[in-house]
Amino acid sequence: MKENEIITIPYLVHEGDMARQERTIKRLWILCIILILLLAGSNAAWFYYENQFEDVVTTTQTVTQDVDTGDGTAIINDGVHVNGESETNSNYKAN
Repeated sequence: MKENEIITIPYLVHEGDMARQERTIKRLWILCIILILLLAGSNAAWFYYENQFEDVVTTTQTVTQDVDTGDGTAIINDGVHVNGESETNSNYKAN
């Protein structure tokens, strides 16, 4: 065989090869679509899994307060220090 010699292929062989390639390409497209759907499904599953948990932050604060009322004229009403007479509409109850 010479280097520059042209080799011809019968038409039926070429058509058979093209039909086989078309089937292969169709299968590859179906595979790509399935893989994209599986990727989206796995991401949705992770979002669902992560949203099942609730992050709760609990803060505890201990407060101590020393009040020096002196001669007894200070009134403590809901944490507000008032010097003088008591308010008439307050919820303060003396013990």
